[in-house]
Amino acid sequence: MDRGVLCQAVALLLVVCSLGPASLAETVYCDLQPVDSKVTYTMSQVSEGCVAQIPDATLEVHVLFLTFLGDMSMLELTLQTSKQGGIRPREVLLILSVNKSIFLKLQAPGIPLQLAYDSKLVFHEALDANTTQLPSFTTKDQLLNWANTKGPIASVAELNNPQSILLRLDQASSSPFSCNLEPQKDMGHTLEWSPKASIRGCRLEGVAGHKEAHILRILPGPETGPRTVTVKLELTCAWRDTDAAVLILQGPPYVSWLIDANHNMQIWATGEYSLKIFPDRINPGFQLPNTTQGLLGEARRLNASVVASFVELPLASDVSLQTHSCGSGLQPSPTPVEITTPNKGCNQELLLTLIQPKCSSDGMTLVLKKDLISTLLCTIISLTFWDSSCQAEETEDEFVLSSGYSSCGMEVMENVVSNEVVIRLLSSSSPQRRKVQCINMDSLSLQLGLYLSPHFLQASNTIELGQQGFVQVSVSPSIPELMIQLESCQLNLGPDMEIVELIQGQEAKSSCVSLLSPSPSGDIRFSFLLRGYLVPMPTTGILSCSVTMHSRIRSLEVHKTVSTRLNIISTSLHDKGLVLPAVLGITFGAFLIGALLTAALWYIYSHTRHPGKREPVVAVAAPASSESSSTNHSIGSTQSTPCSTSSMA
Repeated sequence: MDRGVLCQAVALLLVVCSLGPASLAETVYCDLQPVDSKVTYTMSQVSEGCVAQIPDATLEVHVLFLTFLGDMSMLELTLQTSKQGGIRPREVLLILSVNKSIFLKLQAPGIPLQLAYDSKLVFHEALDANTTQLPSFTTKDQLLNWANTKGPIASVAELNNPQSILLRLDQASSSPFSCNLEPQKDMGHTLEWSPKASIRGCRLEGVAGHKEAHILRILPGPETGPRTVTVKLELTCAWRDTDAAVLILQGPPYVSWLIDANHNMQIWATGEYSLKIFPDRINPGFQLPNTTQGLLGEARRLNASVVASFVELPLASDVSLQTHSCGSGLQPSPTPVEITTPNKGCNQELLLTLIQPKCSSDGMTLVLKKDLISTLLCTIISLTFWDSSCQAEETEDEFVLSSGYSSCGMEVMENVVSNEVVIRLLSSSSPQRRKVQCINMDSLSLQLGLYLSPHFLQASNTIELGQQGFVQVSVSPSIPELMIQLESCQLNLGPDMEIVELIQGQEAKSSCVSLLSPSPSGDIRFSFLLRGYLVPMPTTGILSCSVTMHSRIRSLEVHKTVSTRLNIISTSLHDKGLVLPAVLGITFGAFLIGALLTAALWYIYSHTRHPGKREPVVAVAAPASSESSSTNHSIGSTQSTPCSTSSMA
């Protein structure tokens, strides 16, 4: 064949191949840039981690290695434990290892918690936990070895740029008994977290109209069996045209979708999908490209002129997308795409969360560290109270704003002192303001009272076994601005018995405990049933409750514990001189006498009647047997109450 003809044939073949669908998708021009939309998602997969069960330990250790991108980030961390039938939860040591400064918002209701962290990097509001300075380690293994000296490790997780973390302390029975790190570990029920994610968008060249596409791509990862991803899409648009938007969902073969959208739209998805309003109607999926350019080409093939949102995520359980564009936020090509970039300046929201004044008996003081302010990229021009003449004193490393309760615009109402902190920043033309309060705790009295009737008329320090007690927690004098929360209550019956948990995490711990409606003045009330029989028999007990008091604007939070001593008397049997051993002895004696009497009657009967008239007798012992059975049953019933388990009160 002539060389020229051969070259033409090869060139023609290349042209034909280049016209394939995949190539057309790859040549779509769409310059993806950040857009002003919001996406949140939760997942259980971590970069590296492990979960273990430690059934016999009194303390469990959890370790979180957290890597952040920004100089200052905010982290919401929640610890949860399920109801355990009145069993007091074991103590928890939570170790936080971070690479950048963070502001921590921690919630761990009813959990006895120790927190270990680097105080130079972790900042927080008032914590209901014991804190420990984390030693300096150069490697992850060094930290884990140190953690092992504190107690058995229940979980370890390494997370990149988290916004929120939910750590559940319930141990799965399927977990191993040792924590061995695994890459790309699915933590399952133990841990869920929400990373920070970005949304991009663009205008597709050469396509007219206003149809927009929303593209979600779930990246492939370790296959863990079939997974359903819930997708919630919220569009703020006036139109209702079905053909005005298309939702494109692409993921691995083992992913199916549950879609919750507030607008009608076309849906193209790999794998099966269903709508939240019709969850039982399963729709088959389509074959879609698994590349960015391929998905953009699919959007163009569906006549979308704008990619309003394009999100690539690892395997997630829930994804929520909110967008306000409706195609109008992106300018037509060739005009550059309008982009809303994240604010690189002062993080004013985090700065305001640091306004936490300290209250004393004679004044209010606010301290702001300069190194923390600079980490937030903020420059403070002035820091004052409402009265601008009361300025903060500036030292080499901090601002200190303080005042007595009779100056600087302080408003005093009964025991509550209110003011406003005003911050003027170099990056803002308008000042930032935050209301603050102090409450004179020295003048407040916290009372814990036990009552024997639901009318709460006369307090008592004596309760009888098997009796229902009614408890009231009150603060005097009553202050409308002060909110009170009952965190936990327990009854200590002595060193030889388990502590009985009544309230934990603001919830009743068993069916024996009931949270009641507050009193007309707002006092907290609940009731509990004391078991009718306990071994050993207690004579005294200490009822103690922990409460949190905070002002309604939450600039002040105080944790206090109040307790009262109770005398415990036994049931009416004890008053008559009969306790359970005596009752058992009498019952056994009655049974023995009955058995002997029956044997004697049988002997007389068998030796006095005519031999030819003897017949088997099978019912003579029935009365004694019946009596014994009935007696034993009645004894058993006197021991049990509706709350007769060993861990209930």
